[in-house]
Amino acid sequence: MNLDEFFSWAEKKYFTSTPSAKEINTLLKSEGEVIENDHIALRTFNLDGITVSDFGIFFEKLGYKKKDSYQFPAKKVRATHFEKSGYPKVFISELIVEEFSTNCQSIIKKIVSEIPRGFAIQNLFLKARPWSLSIEDYKTLALESEYASWLSAWGFEPNHFTILVNKLEKFGNLEKLNEFLKGKGFVLNSFGGEIKGSAEVFLEQSSIMADKSVVEFSDGKLEVPSCYYEFAFRHNKNDGSRFEGFVSTSADKIFESTNELGK
Repeated sequence: MNLDEFFSWAEKKYFTSTPSAKEINTLLKSEGEVIENDHIALRTFNLDGITVSDFGIFFEKLGYKKKDSYQFPAKKVRATHFEKSGYPKVFISELIVEEFSTNCQSIIKKIVSEIPRGFAIQNLFLKARPWSLSIEDYKTLALESEYASWLSAWGFEPNHFTILVNKLEKFGNLEKLNEFLKGKGFVLNSFGGEIKGSAEVFLEQSSIMADKSVVEFSDGKLEVPSCYYEFAFRHNKNDGSRFEGFVSTSADKIFESTNELGK
């Protein structure tokens, strides 16, 4: 799998799981906008073979470079982002499994044990969710961690794509874009305010709340949060170059876009 194949798969999976993102993409293009993707986000567990480092090796072999790392103590998550010129940044986060209850750990280790031995990372992408999961186990994980329940339900498909607002002409700042989206009926993530970050930290972000989709579990079907669309405006740093990293306090609130409560 090369990068073009990966992003083709990622976009197809993402727009299938996130009809709102496809609708927004179409709406903006109908307004004459050209869409540039700032980054995509992947989620995983910090278990052997599927850690951020393991995923990172896949992208590094395809020319990406490891950049900054981030900590999210409240969510028991950490992350690293990778960059390659001409391609979207890749933000990969992992749940720190050992920091959860014994029951939660057991469920996670049980489902991960279903991943075939000798697997290739690219096969995990193509398969999306390589384990079975019961509704009961999904709900048990959700009580401790929205991140854990989301990942258990959706596997390794992209959690979100992000539009680089700097490249938009008509909606060249988040205020204008957010008002346009709300006027079209989309619900924004208001955790920590509709716009997370500021010019002072060189990054502003917003997002819609995740769509909901019916997922097939081992013992039935359940409608659960799927994926969401994010929007980022990047400011120049003091040296005049554009800030290309992430801000942990802002990203922490963006994570809430898949929160079941939706408020």
